[in-house]
Amino acid sequence: MLSQHQKLLVILTTWFAACTLLDSSLHAGEQHELAVRKWQVQGVEREALLWIPSGATIGPVASDGVPTLVPPSSLPVVFAFHGHGGTMKNAARTFGIHDAWPEAIVVYMQGLPTPGRLTDPEGLKSGWQPRLGDQKDRDLAFFDAVLATLRKEYRVDDQRIFATGHSNGGSFTYLLWGTRGDQLAAVAVSAAVPQVKLLDSMKPKPVMHIAGEKDQLVKYEAQLVGMTFLRKLNGSSEEGRAWAENCTVYEGTTNKPVVTMITPTTHRFPDKAPPLIVRFFKENAK
Repeated sequence: MLSQHQKLLVILTTWFAACTLLDSSLHAGEQHELAVRKWQVQGVEREALLWIPSGATIGPVASDGVPTLVPPSSLPVVFAFHGHGGTMKNAARTFGIHDAWPEAIVVYMQGLPTPGRLTDPEGLKSGWQPRLGDQKDRDLAFFDAVLATLRKEYRVDDQRIFATGHSNGGSFTYLLWGTRGDQLAAVAVSAAVPQVKLLDSMKPKPVMHIAGEKDQLVKYEAQLVGMTFLRKLNGSSEEGRAWAENCTVYEGTTNKPVVTMITPTTHRFPDKAPPLIVRFFKENAK
């Protein structure tokens, strides 16, 4: 049997170890790298790059005379989708969400060869289904499978599940909003517009839309129409206020803000966008 003095030493040692462990999760980028995970979805192997914060799988410790450690708090999840012809590795470099928010689980999904509406009609390059029913909804099934795995293996915070994407990946993010909106707290989309057939299924949700004024692929004028729709959907005011550099926030009756980031650029993802996307997500849990 342990003496009272020995029990106190064990308790203090356990407590300090727990504090060190939990503190290390705040510096996850110094502890490990992105890891490739694979899933079988509709008979096809799918893969993604995952960032899992340090300490995410640590459970309670039970021992005689030693208090159980409190496991890490529930973790936010961010899904990120590359543009047409992109890769999960390129998405990790471009979005860099795990660098801006190392305390979150971040999933960089890999698309499959997909016909592009604006480019690549033969479907030789990787991409995402743009509409409900396309490609037998393989990418929606992929999203469902990955989210189910995360919920099984980690303490996922269902109030903080987010999605972001650029171009074709942005279109798919809008598709997720329309078909999996009950799973998502907020979305951030770059250089894309929602499909017309999707509009009736989209319910108010915090959204950040990023557009380049010189975008010749997804015309800036078309994105303006999309942003107008988003403000009307969310009951946002016509007049916005400055939120960050090149960013305006429109607030309204539904408490679902619309943030627009307008840059004088072409069809590219802005270098300054990642920390602003993370800020937006942090401000807009369910």
